[in-house]
Amino acid sequence: MTAPPIPAQTYRTVGILIFDDVEVLDFCGPFEVFSVARPLGSNNDEARLFDAVTIGETARTVSARHGLKVEPAYTIYNHPPLDILVVPGGRGTRKEMYNGALLAWTRAQDSRIELTTSVCTGAFLLAEAGLLGGKRATTHWGSVPSMRATYPDVTVEENVRFVDEGHVVTSAGISAGIDMSLHIIARLHGAEVAAWTARRMEYRWDPL
Repeated sequence: MTAPPIPAQTYRTVGILIFDDVEVLDFCGPFEVFSVARPLGSNNDEARLFDAVTIGETARTVSARHGLKVEPAYTIYNHPPLDILVVPGGRGTRKEMYNGALLAWTRAQDSRIELTTSVCTGAFLLAEAGLLGGKRATTHWGSVPSMRATYPDVTVEENVRFVDEGHVVTSAGISAGIDMSLHIIARLHGAEVAAWTARRMEYRWDPL
């Protein structure tokens, strides 16, 4: 008897980078948004629009901000092909923005994926990887002066929840990553699907 054909993948894979001292909501917010997203009116897990996965530099447990322990699903060496990359922020970026292996991996992903995104000070990693030159971007309000001084070729905007430059989307701090992720869903699947996702999360979403 012939086996039935394997159905084509209908979802996008979202890789969310995690590292020591990553801000919890920076990565958990987008993880929740993309994991919850379904077609309008659907609650069926089989109809998911995204598969969100965490990725660490290695397989060891990551110690996020305030002591939350997280075991990455994959490493930068064995993860599935990605469609979207989320680079979160937090105090850990002060070290990771000089991590050559992570920067090289980020550049490599950017060259082949649909969207590269950051939350909060994750924008510093994108800037260090050379992905924000000549573009508009944003970050946590408290890091705007530092980012402007460090990367004069980046137009750093403040008092915005996110900045969409097409292939690259950056968000302001912490909770703003939720708004950015809903914006991406609206871009890819329409505002009604994004609103349905926010509704399922019991999140008060104000499309910008």
